Amino acid sequence: MIEAYAFFAVFVIQILAMSGLYPAWFIRYMRRQAASIPTERLAQLYPGTDVGLAQKRFVTRYRAVNIGIAALGLLLLGWLFKYMQQPDWDDGPVEALVGGYFLVQALPLGFIVWSVIRFNSVHKPAMLESKRKAVLQRRGLFDFVSPFVVCLAVLSYFLFVAFVIYILRHPFSGFAGLVTIGAITLVYLLEGAVVYAVLYGKKPNPFETHAGRLRTMGLVVKSSVYSCIACVAFVSLNFTLVLLDLQRWEPFALSVFFVVTALLSVMGMMAPPRSPEDDGRDSEGGTTPEARDLPA
Repeated sequence: MIEAYAFFAVFVIQILAMSGLYPAWFIRYMRRQAASIPTERLAQLYPGTDVGLAQKRFVTRYRAVNIGIAALGLLLLGWLFKYMQQPDWDDGPVEALVGGYFLVQALPLGFIVWSVIRFNSVHKPAMLESKRKAVLQRRGLFDFVSPFVVCLAVLSYFLFVAFVIYILRHPFSGFAGLVTIGAITLVYLLEGAVVYAVLYGKKPNPFETHAGRLRTMGLVVKSSVYSCIACVAFVSLNFTLVLLDLQRWEPFALSVFFVVTALLSVMGMMAPPRSPEDDGRDSEGGTTPEARDLPA
């Protein structure tokens, strides 16, 4: 029963991390991003709109949705506790329910996208032209993640491929080796495309400050690279548990993977990269709000 109790412990952490810690850090990140945009630019973007009031309403609804999802998670935990007390419990239904609950926990992200699109369509006029002084220093991948981490992500992929080829020599029932390699390759390609678009794509908001843009880029790049590593590690661990006839540990491993995914996203919000231009100056040469708040 130790695998069941280990799962219960980490599932509680999953509830707290995805429906408590992540929303709290996202709200903090969102407020920091909003504070980095000067009031006059907000007035240009949303004329006649109280953006601060709209933000408060969004935060209230966002918190309410996550509280409801956390309550649902506790109810699910109670059912799982009763089910897994049975000697013949199967890990398949548990994994399906945990995976489904994670998708429910991710629904607030869709609420965020919907809220932004709706708010912009209602309050934002046609994009205004604004002349900004360009920041000539181009940002690269290693400005946000270390070369060691990037090399680790690449090495993890090739080690995973080698591991799958090894298992193919004596595959277990239900093993889909080449399909799994294809799926992991697709994950890497998609995450790589996201990173490239963020680093070298067009700036989506011309009124966003350079410091704010760097924070967003850092969040996306870090999350993408670390997610690749976490994905490979989880699938490899899952295969190892099957090989060792420890399938009942799979729900524990799955929930750990979801917790790590949430913490990786939070990590990207905690430490934005620094640049020489951000030491008290924005991209136009003016003093940033953060610098104005610093003591003399």
